[in-house]
Amino acid sequence: MGIKQAVNAYLNKTSRAATLAAFRILFGVLMFISLIRFLSKGWVQKFYIEPNFHFKYYGFSWVVTWGEYTYILFFIAITSCIGIILGYKYRLSMILFFLSFTYIELIDKTTYLNHYYFISILSFLLCFLPLNVTFSLDAHYKNRSYKNVPKWTVDAIKILIGIVYFYAGLAKLNSDWLFRAQPLKVWLSSKTDFPIIGKFMNDTWFHYLMSWSGAIYDLTIPFLLLIRKTRPFAFVLVVIFHVFTRILFPIGMFPYVMICATLIFFSAELHERFLRVLRNILKLKSRVNDIRDVYLPKIYGKIVIVIFLFLSIQLVLPFRYALYPDELFWTEEGYRFSWRVMLIEKAGYTTFRIVKYDTGDSFAVNNKHFLNAFQNKQMSTQPDFIVEFAHFLGDHYKKELKTENIGVFVEGYISLNGRISKPYIDPRVDLLKVKDGFQHKTWILPFEDEIKGL
Repeated sequence: MGIKQAVNAYLNKTSRAATLAAFRILFGVLMFISLIRFLSKGWVQKFYIEPNFHFKYYGFSWVVTWGEYTYILFFIAITSCIGIILGYKYRLSMILFFLSFTYIELIDKTTYLNHYYFISILSFLLCFLPLNVTFSLDAHYKNRSYKNVPKWTVDAIKILIGIVYFYAGLAKLNSDWLFRAQPLKVWLSSKTDFPIIGKFMNDTWFHYLMSWSGAIYDLTIPFLLLIRKTRPFAFVLVVIFHVFTRILFPIGMFPYVMICATLIFFSAELHERFLRVLRNILKLKSRVNDIRDVYLPKIYGKIVIVIFLFLSIQLVLPFRYALYPDELFWTEEGYRFSWRVMLIEKAGYTTFRIVKYDTGDSFAVNNKHFLNAFQNKQMSTQPDFIVEFAHFLGDHYKKELKTENIGVFVEGYISLNGRISKPYIDPRVDLLKVKDGFQHKTWILPFEDEIKGL
């Protein structure tokens, strides 16, 4: 069989529509809870309203806070979640969720987390998939339901989840994680008050056990979930792993999202049983008379191409770090959006000095006059934050001092994964003369060490 015939044969395969319907409901419920949790903790005010300055992703400086109206974005996202759960105006609901959630995350890159990025790209993918063709208000009002969907619509979600796990595993294949047990050694040593196993948190063997187990788990779990015989065992591992990490580390709803997401690997019978239980609990009666066999999108070929390109980008994007010459963990060039989960622990400080070229006078800046504690911590260890803040300070003091003839110089020291603190930024470089972008940041001082691995 040729490649073309094999592709056509695959595209003609089907899966039960119940699988996507169950995924839609679980996704909507988890996102609804996550957003309500965010509101209840006062984080909208803390992260998006109170700060006078927000760090921007390169190319997205146009994404600005709405001030007190930022709550409207959360209202849109929460309302969209309800539409997703019910399968009402599903396409519109999912697009609104993707746009509102992603806009919120783009307001300030200080809040970047891998699982926020995962939700954004997953919701983008779900905009193109038929999660509403059964067990939905859309199906009810159209009086039309489908038993099956193209198999690739389910597999696309599986591939994305597999990428997250497998790439997180590849990222752990480095000498710090495997042969120094860092940064887990730093983090676990502070958890000695943990019940039962707290007494092991300072033990070297336990640090290595956790490091190696984490790498093996991430690398193998997608394949164990794909194989029917190992799937139940794999799911038990998923639950244990994510519950354990949730207890140890403050990573919010992400563990629950991944636990529920991996259910898509199970057979359609499980998802159909889940929908039957919901139907019985809610006492729902199906009134759809037109039940058809396979749902096919109207622009089938174009959607397939979009999803193929999307997944191809997800496969390639994490390797962009290879375009930069220096140590990734030190410079963080190409670090974000690559599923490098909890691999580095940086601590240090960064001092900015404003120099008036005409007089030679200078003074140090108190970062806390412009940044909150969380922003200052994030800024001190990430070069793109540092240069962006330097330009902000430059604009501010040009107005305050009523002169254009100033420079912004930085002195910073960083400790990476338990190492001795070292100079981070070249103090001789005026960062006002440096532009942020994708080019290599030559003003970062050399690491003078080596972290071997991917």
